[in-house]
Amino acid sequence: MKNLSLAILAGGKGSRIKKFTNNFPKPMVKFKNIHFLQYLINIYTKYPIDKIYILTGYKSDIIFKKFHNKTFNFTKIICLKEKKFMGTGGALFKLKSKVKDFILVNGDTIFDIDLINFLKSISKQRIGSLALTSMDKNTNNYKLNNLSINSGTLIYKRKSMLMNGGVYFFRKKIFRYLKNEPLSLEDDLLPKFIQNKKLTAKKYKKFFLDIGTPKYIRSAHKKLKRYFYKPAVFLDRDGVINYDSGYVYKKKDFKFRKGVLKGLRYLIKKNYYIFLITNQAGIAKGHYKESDFKKLHIYLKNYLSKNNIYFNDVQYCPFHPKGKIKRYKRKSSLRKPGNQMIKNIFKNWIVDKQNSFMIGDKISDELCAKRSKINFFYAKNDFYKQVKKICNNF
Repeated sequence: MKNLSLAILAGGKGSRIKKFTNNFPKPMVKFKNIHFLQYLINIYTKYPIDKIYILTGYKSDIIFKKFHNKTFNFTKIICLKEKKFMGTGGALFKLKSKVKDFILVNGDTIFDIDLINFLKSISKQRIGSLALTSMDKNTNNYKLNNLSINSGTLIYKRKSMLMNGGVYFFRKKIFRYLKNEPLSLEDDLLPKFIQNKKLTAKKYKKFFLDIGTPKYIRSAHKKLKRYFYKPAVFLDRDGVINYDSGYVYKKKDFKFRKGVLKGLRYLIKKNYYIFLITNQAGIAKGHYKESDFKKLHIYLKNYLSKNNIYFNDVQYCPFHPKGKIKRYKRKSSLRKPGNQMIKNIFKNWIVDKQNSFMIGDKISDELCAKRSKINFFYAKNDFYKQVKKICNNF
């Protein structure tokens, strides 16, 4: 996934669900006080994706204000605006000078597949690939249905119960078929690609949700809560995840503590969010730059993803009241024992606080957890044994 970008189609007006949008762009509808686009960003920023491009159209200023040039979990969000309605195919033209191969997802659906598994299945000889999901009696109005797979190739097949899941991979050569003019991906491009056997596909039995019609959006609140509401583990970094040798910012100095990788896999298997909450006073004190910290964590993101391990988000505080670097020399509620980092998580995620917990190695970690009203445990020698015991006691 090195240097791979992801684009989100978010330019539609949402005419069919107008009474639910309050004149907001469709992907900005809120569920449990969280924008639908935020759910998508939460899903994809756990992966080592370089940039996420949001392709906007209708009332794009609302999306720009919320997401443009923001960074989530070390992935930068860039919003692009179409001057006139370009359709789902024409909107892609704006990516031509910005990306090579890329992942594309619909801004009004969630299909939570394993992206790394999806990318491994893609043929180098084809222009792209689609992730397919199963149809049911309520989803027969999709444009791309009656799909099937023949030796990896995407084909049409009458009475097939597979349909487009709204997650795509495209190679750069797709831009040969795009112009700076209105074009529909679903109506104009994909049918031709399928007929000419230019696409591969893979079926997934994963969570799928659409908010494109009144019927779907009415049921989305319960479905989103049921799927995304789960407990979280909040982890301090130095002394919990890695050995604390003092101001760790280089790859060669970052050493995982005993049982950490196994313990993280266990937490993922038990369906916990994993959030890293770390003070980084070394930035304010001039021991290393903020860019050094980010570089290390982007490396960790790539390394862990190869082992099917992900941090759902990383929150850090670069400030310290006795810092030497002027821009970082100040008090901040982000810095533990303050709990603003955890509050930031609560704004963007549906967390089961009662069954969540934090592991740290300092009194400041304990006070942070107490202020956030979550259980706290001091780090023990074997991370895996500790988290397994904690989880079994909940």
